[in-house]
This record gives sequence, structure tokens and C-alpha cells, in this order.
Amino acid sequence: MKFLKVLKFLLKFAIGCILSGMVVAIAGYYYYSQDLPDVVQLKDVRLQTPMQVLSSDGELIATFGERRRIPLKYEDIPPVVLQAVIATEDSRFYDHFGVDPVGILRAMYIGLKNRSFSQGGSTITQQVAKNFFLTPEKSIGRKIREMILAIRMEKELSKEEIIALYLNMINFGSRAYGVGSAAYTFFGKQPNELTISEAALLAGLPNAPSAYNPIYHPDRALTRRNWVLHRMLDQGFIDQQQYEHAIAEPLNVAYHVPKIAFSAPYVAEMARQFMYDKFGEQAYTDGYKVYTTISKLDQVTATNAIHDQVINYDIRHGYRGPERTLWKADEAAWSEDKILSALGNYMCYNELCPAVVIKDNDTQATALLSDGKKIQISFDGVKWARAYINDNQQGPLPTTVSSVIKAGQQIWVKQQDNQWMLAQIPSINGSLVSINSDNGQIRALVGGFNYNISKFNRATQAIRQIGSTIKPFIYTAALDKGLTMSTMLNDAPIMRTNAGSDAWRPKNSPPVYQGPLRLRVGLSMSKNVMMVRTLRAIGVDYAATYLERFGFPKDNISRHESLALGSASFTPLQVTRAYAVLANGGYLVTPYLIDRIEYSEGGVIYQHAPEIACHDCLIELADENRDRQVNLDNVENVIQSSGADEPEQSKLKADDSMLLPDPSIPFDRLINPDGSVAQAIDENKTKGPVYAPHVISSDIAFIIKDALKSTIWGDPNGLWTGTAWRSKSLGRKDIGGKTGTTNSSKDVWFAGFGANIVTTVWLGFDDHRRELGKARRDTLSNNSYIAAEGGAVTANPVWNDYMSVILKDIPQQQDIKPATVISVLIDKKSGLLATQPGNDAIMEYFIEGTEPTKYATKEVGTKVTDENGNTSELF
Repeated sequence: MKFLKVLKFLLKFAIGCILSGMVVAIAGYYYYSQDLPDVVQLKDVRLQTPMQVLSSDGELIATFGERRRIPLKYEDIPPVVLQAVIATEDSRFYDHFGVDPVGILRAMYIGLKNRSFSQGGSTITQQVAKNFFLTPEKSIGRKIREMILAIRMEKELSKEEIIALYLNMINFGSRAYGVGSAAYTFFGKQPNELTISEAALLAGLPNAPSAYNPIYHPDRALTRRNWVLHRMLDQGFIDQQQYEHAIAEPLNVAYHVPKIAFSAPYVAEMARQFMYDKFGEQAYTDGYKVYTTISKLDQVTATNAIHDQVINYDIRHGYRGPERTLWKADEAAWSEDKILSALGNYMCYNELCPAVVIKDNDTQATALLSDGKKIQISFDGVKWARAYINDNQQGPLPTTVSSVIKAGQQIWVKQQDNQWMLAQIPSINGSLVSINSDNGQIRALVGGFNYNISKFNRATQAIRQIGSTIKPFIYTAALDKGLTMSTMLNDAPIMRTNAGSDAWRPKNSPPVYQGPLRLRVGLSMSKNVMMVRTLRAIGVDYAATYLERFGFPKDNISRHESLALGSASFTPLQVTRAYAVLANGGYLVTPYLIDRIEYSEGGVIYQHAPEIACHDCLIELADENRDRQVNLDNVENVIQSSGADEPEQSKLKADDSMLLPDPSIPFDRLINPDGSVAQAIDENKTKGPVYAPHVISSDIAFIIKDALKSTIWGDPNGLWTGTAWRSKSLGRKDIGGKTGTTNSSKDVWFAGFGANIVTTVWLGFDDHRRELGKARRDTLSNNSYIAAEGGAVTANPVWNDYMSVILKDIPQQQDIKPATVISVLIDKKSGLLATQPGNDAIMEYFIEGTEPTKYATKEVGTKVTDENGNTSELF
């Protein structure tokens, strides 16, 4: 009886406890369920994945983001990885409902036994819930929320979806998140290439990524891997033979970073800034793939061209001495360990690496590299090293190795032709920009010699004086004002004196003057005084305003006569855009770098719609300009300002065919083939083409472009040579360009085109006050001479190096002559009509109606024959 009472009491007590527990559980569930996130969102979760910047041909340029991750679909995860993880983390994964009571009891038992609750009994599902939704704090409340979320996840997601989430988000150490990234980081493999041993190693890392990191703690990692293999054997995932084979394998790990196909750091930074402006911090985590417009061939060629010519300049100007001296001749030499410690503060730039000379004599020196390797530098490696005195002066050639470098000196070296050479970090810098003139696509961009030395992007940020590179644009304005390529201007010295100021004497470079010359010759030979006279003829304000048509910023355009000599300052990218107008028929395209943006899973979310030069469009001149009228007052002003002598002025006045359109009249309108007006279209509102504005007429663009070819090829009979004659080495008749050198050679330029590619090169010191100076150059016969640096000798070779490669497989292009342009045989000396072909005559292009109407006077001995055949004696 007593026993029954006790039993009854215990039963009631148990039922009460159960009911109370249920009440507590229900109350706790509702309490801890408050504000829990909806697990359904995990179906479309975006894992933190770094941004990738790629070239137009899909080559990886850079990655941005703290976490390296390569998301995988469930079907792409190999079974051996799944088995290793399940055996390690959650052997009952496919049997529980998100929470595993058996696992919890086992964890409690082990905890009581060891008096330490190191195992929490969390399932894979719970770990996913914690990592996505909860904080890592250790508390009962957090654990209850974790369980609730895990149960909900099991209702909404399949087991496959849950484990795929886990394997894509979990931290494996060394910034590798997800098994895809971990497989590459530690083994350089794709997940499907992993062996059983490698899969077991990775499966053991998430428990303690830092403690078991196989790179830093190989012994711990090996022990952990073996334990995972034992678990896989116990679970029946592998057999005894597989286990023994796997456990006998060494770790074979190494740190692998994403393979960058080629270096383009300035491009990568521009892409990063573009993405950050567009997406903010999510740019680094949402796994975007950013496809740029550059190609590997173009970019590598551009980088090499800038690098090689900057190095060449530096060599020409002499050796500036060691980076520093670690010990002197009368001091004790440093130990190798101490030297290596000092070298650890330096890095290699391109192929230039730091080294310390540890032994020297007249014929050879021994140097120690930062990796501990000893190298030999013979006299051939230092024979270039004339002593640098200043930017205009270098010392004699050295005669011994020890006269250049000595033990104790920290120097820079590079390997060339299987031998080590003395080198130095260049003090000069440079940039190159190359675009497609038809749509503005940036093909290559180099912002400096080395991004690690200076992150300043000279291609887009350096606002430098343009020098003579501005001349084609002022001549374009002159053609639009009525001058022609046969107009004669006086190549004679100019002096302007203003009250209270110094005299201004613009000079040619070199200071050679040849009297009246045709405008084409003046442009090709870069005659400064002819440019000044042209500017005076059309007016400074007119020319300055006209320059805005080419995209030059108004605030950077100087409004005084020095504008003729390039006193305005622009960036290399702005100059490239302007030259594209001359190359593409008069269209102002907008350069762009980002072609498209894709999600990591695929799918384009942004596609750039470039402004295109509409070569297939018909051109309809504005009605006011269709019939160009002669403005005799303007003609008179042009002639009087030309600098020509009195007889020459009389000839110009007699030629009443000079056409002077009003610059205030609207630009040409684009007409589609169907007759509709082609307007510029907002890329965000339409999928149709976006037409670039037509800022100068096609006939003028054609003539200026042809004139720029003369700067390379000069006179057909060799009577004069253009400043860009070095580009003849390309052997193409469709190339043209213009050199540019500012006062005292502080900035040197070359801008030019070939096919539909426009490229600009700039070189100079970042300190704009410093001159590029002069250098001693050696000839093939070992003679030497002093030459000043300039656009032709310093920048033009960079352009040649780049364009010779880029144009190699592109057929030469023939420009289509506009219907309004005619060819006329003129006399070379006077620019008037020639009476017959010969060495004194040449074909010249004119806009129809602007060609000369008078014939040149023909001299025969002491007799002069006019256009009617009448002769008279000169004496």
C-alpha cells in the first residue's frame, strides 16, 4: 500500500515535471523565436565572394576581398569530401531533423567524463544556422535559437542544400572560405582532383582553422587528418586498404594564391573604384566578375614598352649610386644573416631586385640576393654606368667593376641575357593609353613604371603641359576657319614686346627657319613660329573654344598666344580621346574600361553601351554651312596675320576661294541610312546604338589625319623630314601622329594612330619642375654625341614598340575620302596650282571649293612663264 502511494506520487511528479517542462519548452520556444530570421532566404543566399577583375579575353587581372571563396553547387562537390566532412562533423547528418539528441547526449557524456564540455553536439545544420544568422557567443539563449533555426531549416531546405551551404561558407583558414577555395589554397587543385588523404585534411580544419593550419602547424594537421581518416574507416566510407594508403601519404601542402594572368595594377584599381562607386562595400563580397576592355597582348606590350624605354632613359643619364651603404671599406663586413634581414625590408620591382655587394675587384663583384642566393656581376654588367652628374651631364664610361660598386653597398640588379646586371630604380616615369577610336574602348593603360612604387595613375590623373602635341587641333580650327594645307605661312622668327613685360620670342626647335612654308610642312616639321602665326590668324579665343570640341576641359585651356606652343595641360587619356576624333572622322567617343559585370553564378547585370563613330551614317551638313561662303574680311585678317611678305600676300588675296564657315553654326547632324536623324541615346533607356557626337566635319578630319601621316613619312622626294620619322620602321602607310615637347623638355609626348587604334605616350618626372635634360648617346661606330630628350627621341620609341606589336596582324586600312574632298596638283613652293607633274609638284587634299584657283609662276633659266604661256626676262 505504501509502495503504491509512493509510485502514485512519483507518477504524478513525473507527469507534473513533463507538463512543466512542456510549458517551459513552449514558452521558451515562443520567447526565443521572437525576431528570428526567415530561413527561406537561405535558398537565395549570396556568400561573401571576392570580386574578380578580368581582361576582355577572360584572363584574371586581380581579386579584391578579404575572403577567398569559389562557390560550388552540390553536384560539383566530390563524394569523398562529403564523406570526410560527415564522418568528422555530423555522422548522423542524414538521420536527424536538424538537432541530434544522440549527439547531444554523447557530447554531455564526454563532457562529464572529461570534466570539460569541449564538444557542443552541434549538427551541420546548426553550424549553418549559427554562421548565417547568429553571433559566436557561447550562451544557452544562443544555443536554443540555433536549434530552433536548425529545425526550421530542415523543413525548408533539403539535406543537399544544407550541406552545400556548409561546405561553401565554412572557414578553412588562410583566408580560404568554402571547400572550393580551400582545395586551391592548400593543394592548388579543383575539388574533384582531391585524394582521400587531401579531403580528410580539409575536413579536419573547420574545427580549429588556425590550430590545424597545415602550412604553419603541419604536425597538428597530420594528427588531425589521421583522426578524420580513422572516422571515415569507422563509418564505412573507406576500406582498410584505402585507409592505409591514405594515412601513409605526406601532407604535400603549399600556399597557393589565385593565379594572376598578367600584371595591370592601374587598370585593376580603376575597376575597383568603379565597382565601389557602384556597389559600395558589397563590391568586395558579392562575387562580381568585372570584365574590362583590355586584352592581355595589348596590356603586356604596353607595360613592356613603358618599362623598357624608362629604363633606357635612366641608363642614358648615368648611375646615381647605391641605394645605401651598409658598411664602409674600413668597417667590419656584415654577416649574411644580418644582410638578409636588411634586404627583407625591400621587394623586387618588375625584374629589378635588391642585393648587397659582399666582394668586389676590378673584373667582378659578388652580391647576395634576398633569397640567400649569391650572384656574380662582371664588367659587362656595369659598363653602362657612367656617373650621373646632373640631368644634362654624365661622367665617362667606367673601366673597372670596383670603380662602380663596392662591398657593403646595397644595389639593384636585374638578370639579362643569362647574366646579372647592375640596375637602379628609375627616377623618371611614364604612361601609355591606347583606345579603339571607333568606340572609346580602352585597349591598354599603364599609369606608371611600377604600381608598388607609386600608385598615382599618370594616365588619368597627371595633368601635364601638352607641348606641340596640341598643334593638330589648332590647325583643325584653322582649316575650319578657311585655311588649307597649301596655305603659305612664314617660318621666320617672331618677337612680341609688351609694355612693362619681357619680350616673348617663340622659337623653333631646333632654331632653324626656312621662310614661307605650306601648312602641311609646318605641321609635319612642328614649326613653332608657324603655329603662332596660325593662332594669330584665327584668334586665340576662337582656337581655345574650338579645343573644347575634342573633349578638352575648358578650365585647362590657356587663352593666350602660348597656347600655340602647348601651354595647356591635359591628362594622357584626354589627349588620346582628342586624337581619336581626328582618326575616326570627327566623332567624340568616350573612353571606357568596364565592358560588363557578371554575378559569380553567371548572368550579366551591367553591359556598357559605348558611343560609336557612326561611319555608316550619312552626313547632312547644317543648312547654314551647306554652302560655305567667303568672308572677305576674315580672309584679309588671315592673310595679314600670316607673316607672309608683300608679294605672297598679294597671291593669297588673289585666291578668293578661302572658305570661312561661321564657327557658331551647329555641328553636323547624323542621318541614319533610313533617313532618320541619329541622336545620342541614353544607354540606360535603350538597347540601340549610342552615337558619338560629330564635333568636326569629316572632310576636315580626313585632311588633318592625312597631314599627320606626313609627320612620319615626310616629303615623298625626301626634301624634308617629319618629326616622327622613327615610326617609318613600322612600314605602314596608315599610321600618323605628332610629337610633343614642352619648354626645357619637362614633358615629352607622342600621340598617334594606326588602323582604328589611337595611342598616347607621356614621359616626365613627377616633379614637373625637373627637366628631362640631355644624355650622351653612342652610335654603331662607338662614337658618342650629346642629345636633348624630346618627344621624338624619348616618347616616340615607346609608341613604336607598342604599335609595332599591336598592328602586326591588322591589315593596313585605306581611309575613305569624303565626297566633298578633292585631290589637286599643287606647286610645293607656293601652294598654288602646278602647271605639270614633277618633283616640284605634289597632290594635296582640299575641301571642294577651297582649292587654289591661280597657277604658280614657272621659272626657266632667267625667264618667267605665266599661266598663259607668256614669258619675260627676270633681268
